[in-house]
Formats: sequence, structure tokens, C-alpha cells
Amino acid sequence: MVFTHDTDLVLRHTAVLCNTAPGHGASGEEDLPDLPAVLDWMEEWGWTGGVPDEESDIAHLHRVRDRMRAVWVAPLEEQVAEVNALLAEGGALPRLVEHDDQGWHVHATDDDAPFADRVAVEVAMAMVDVIRLGERDRLQVCSADDCDDVYVDLSRNRSRKFCDGTCGTKANVAAYRARKAAEAD
Repeated sequence: MVFTHDTDLVLRHTAVLCNTAPGHGASGEEDLPDLPAVLDWMEEWGWTGGVPDEESDIAHLHRVRDRMRAVWVAPLEEQVAEVNALLAEGGALPRLVEHDDQGWHVHATDDDAPFADRVAVEVAMAMVDVIRLGERDRLQVCSADDCDDVYVDLSRNRSRKFCDGTCGTKANVAAYRARKAAEAD
């Protein structure tokens, strides 16, 4: 295991969050357009604490999502500055918690803080681990020509090249067809 279980979870969650934006993910559409979609997404990922209850909360989450994507691909100095800004803006005050069979892990905001702020601080805390461990190269952008979705490469040998969508399958099929065509010639 490269990261602690909570950092691993937050990084995977962040990649999925980034890929919910228009132009990304399987649909290419806004995957979190309204409150019901966000609440379903929160439940799927096991978010605890207060829930958003206004459309302005959704807009705030979209702005945080855009910042997360920028952090994902930024050079080190910019990542550090943005992580520090996210922690400061979110009033991060780390504490140990245990709930939902997740074991001990860190929460750095109050459970009743605005949801988007909690997301931002959780991601910033995970990025602290990524940067401190020198594992920034695990934060990747899909290698497919027609995709720029993000993912976290948790493979042992850092060999993953494609996002969680169908890009890997498409690349494998294309390579197979090219081999078969070459054999037929």
C-alpha cells in the first residue's frame, strides 16, 4: 500500500470528482448538476457530516472541483501554495476520528462545515501526504488521445496509463486489431 487507507480513498474520490465535470467522464456531461445528484454521490462515497441543502452549495462544490483538477496537474510549487490556501481557507484543524468501519483516520474540518469546504480540506490533507511522500507522479491524466480525465495510479510499478473509463479497453482493442491486420498482410 502506497498511502494510508484514508489518503487512498480521498485520492480516488478526488479523481472521480474531477471527472464529473462537463467534458470529462463517461457521459461528458455535468454529472453533479443538482442537489439529488450530489446527495447520491455523497452516499456512494460514504461522506459523513452535514449535507448541502441549497443550489449555492452545488455551485461551491463545482468551484472546489475546478480547483482540485488544477491542483492535480500543477507543478510542485503551485500545488504546495494551493494546498496551503485550501487548508487555511477551510480552517483546517486536524483530529483523529473513527466511524463506519474505516478505522482511525483524520478529519480536518467540523462535520457541520459546508460540504464543499470539507471536500477541499480532505483533498488538501491527502495532497499533503502525496507531496511529503514524493508520490506526485501517481496523479495522472489519461493517456488516451481523446481523453483528459484524471486518475491516481496505485499500481506497484506505476504502470497504469488510462483512467477508470473505457479508455484502456479501447486502446487494447485497437492494438489487437492492429496486430491482427499486420498478421493478415
